[in-house]
Amino acid sequence: MFLQKISLLLFFGITLNLAQAQPEKIPVGFTSIFNGKDLAGWHTSRTSHQGTTGNFYVENGVITLKQRPYGQGGILLTDRTYRNFELYLEAKIDSFCNGGIFLRSSESGMAYQIELATPGGLGDLLGERMNVSKGAKATNIARVWKTNDWNAFRIRMEGDIPRIRLWVNDELMWDVTEPVNDFVAGATSGMIGLQAHWSAVYSKAAEAFEMSGSWKPDAAHRFRRIAIKELN
Repeated sequence: MFLQKISLLLFFGITLNLAQAQPEKIPVGFTSIFNGKDLAGWHTSRTSHQGTTGNFYVENGVITLKQRPYGQGGILLTDRTYRNFELYLEAKIDSFCNGGIFLRSSESGMAYQIELATPGGLGDLLGERMNVSKGAKATNIARVWKTNDWNAFRIRMEGDIPRIRLWVNDELMWDVTEPVNDFVAGATSGMIGLQAHWSAVYSKAAEAFEMSGSWKPDAAHRFRRIAIKELN
């Protein structure tokens, strides 16, 4: 009987450890666009005003974005372009850092943007290098947001005149249909981008934007389980 009890305890202990060790998976129907090992399929923009020398690397299955040198950020872009899609990713962002998720981005970073900034416009819909006709505020995000932890984003974008929806940790934040296509040339496809915002005033033209507090030293934005479902 004693040996049976020991065996049962070992069995349940091993089962529990295996269950805890099982990695979470991307949602059914999504295809990974990050292999968890390196940045194959991604590249750093060499034409972005955010910077072109950012420190972007993969460690322990996570894409990490940092500035390099301090003050210079950048944009990490997919090699492929996408038209209509749902994007899933998990993000863990340091506070006092400004970044974003770019949708249908050009090489230089013109895009619809989901803001990633705490404190700041976390989860808001903005434009990067273009005006957005109809933005959105993620007014309920504080209710579901896990500070200093991983948070799941699901973004659905479809239509030449785009309808964009955002869920954070499975809760709908907003659902916006733009009145027009806001891209200057009416682009209907583009790259997925992850942004580390610049924070140094490094040119005369940039002096109009005081962004010195947008990225604290050695801070990072981190991303994992990045996957996409292409739509018709």
